[in-house]
Amino acid sequence: MIYYDVKPLGDLIKAFYEQHRGPEYLDEVKVVESWPKVVGPFIASHTIDLSIKEGRLFVRVDSDALRNELSYSKSLLMKNLNEIVGKEMVKEIVLN
Repeated sequence: MIYYDVKPLGDLIKAFYEQHRGPEYLDEVKVVESWPKVVGPFIASHTIDLSIKEGRLFVRVDSDALRNELSYSKSLLMKNLNEIVGKEMVKEIVLN
């Protein structure tokens, strides 16, 4: 009789990304996907590019006025994003 080591697909995908992209990759994806929830639909619609690398969240928006407003909210944004992920992933926000 043959026995197979059956694992849930989600566990296999997580293991793949941890092995090939590092253990923090899925948390980084969660931060980026959480952006619209944290900032709301208006700011999300004006966000051109969003990426995270080594604890730095790079945010590019299409308006100087909006960039200026976001600069005043950096610590609150970091706090809310980190709460969603459940750990301190965002240590700095860089606005472009």
